Amino acid sequence: MFDIVGIEMPCMDLLANVDVFPEPNHGTLVNRVSWQGGGKVATGMVAAARLGAVCAMMGGVGDDDYGRTCLWDFQRHGINTDRMLIRQNASTSLSIVISDRATKGRSILFHRGSAPNWTPEEIDESVIRSSRFFFFAHLNEPMTRFCRVARESGAETFMDVDQYSEDTIRNIELIDYFIASEFVYNRMFSDENFEVNCRSVMALGPKVVVFTLGGRGCVGVSGQGFFQLETYPVDVVDTVGAGDVFHGAFLAGLLKGWSHRDCADFANAVSSIKVTRPGGRAGIPDMETARHFMKTGEIRQEELDQRTREYERGLQHE
Repeated sequence: MFDIVGIEMPCMDLLANVDVFPEPNHGTLVNRVSWQGGGKVATGMVAAARLGAVCAMMGGVGDDDYGRTCLWDFQRHGINTDRMLIRQNASTSLSIVISDRATKGRSILFHRGSAPNWTPEEIDESVIRSSRFFFFAHLNEPMTRFCRVARESGAETFMDVDQYSEDTIRNIELIDYFIASEFVYNRMFSDENFEVNCRSVMALGPKVVVFTLGGRGCVGVSGQGFFQLETYPVDVVDTVGAGDVFHGAFLAGLLKGWSHRDCADFANAVSSIKVTRPGGRAGIPDMETARHFMKTGEIRQEELDQRTREYERGLQHE
């Protein structure tokens, strides 16, 4: 029924871009403000859907404006939200993300909403069984069960490993696609012998191992061999969500039947386009825009500018 089924409690991102982050007791002019849905899996799913995947989200939000906007953004990208829980009289989490042009970095203030997390009993396992890929970002005890459910039905497991966790390493054999950040790499290894280190992770169970390295691109290994790929040169506006979008684009490539190296190259290109716009979602291209960029180095600006303006309009529910 679905190419990808993802699970997460998404959040709302309020994004502000400034020239220079102010010192304490000082202020600065905000260049742009944008309201966009957030979350690792959530943003990755939006990227995959924009690139042609048939997707369904599970998890939950509060019944507030933030939660309604999160659901609206999924739905307008064609993502099925029938199994998303709407917690009554509860709030959705909010991230205030301030990016500055001077350092091209970002600072994040996170307010945890009151909406309770999903429980294993609330998750419809039949949806996981109906998917080709099961996409998640945490490997706690309930998730190990869902991974086994996916495996038993023939689905493959795909994890956004953004932070190092002993639970993840302990259950790593349940992960088919181990796509991790440079923070995880730096926690696991003290050198840049990328091929040896990637192969050491693959020996623990995953069939594909990829580490994203920020502006340096990515490295990875699978049964198809080792690869090291540079990112694409662009004018960086905001790196928020670049890793999340990489995951969604990699999944979109897998659904096309591309090699793992080509999936990573495509994900690099899509993430490079994304960082030319504020936030995690305004800069996500469609397939035509991404492929054109890979061939010519040219970004078709009109569609991305329109999406950026839409997200600057504020909270939207319809």
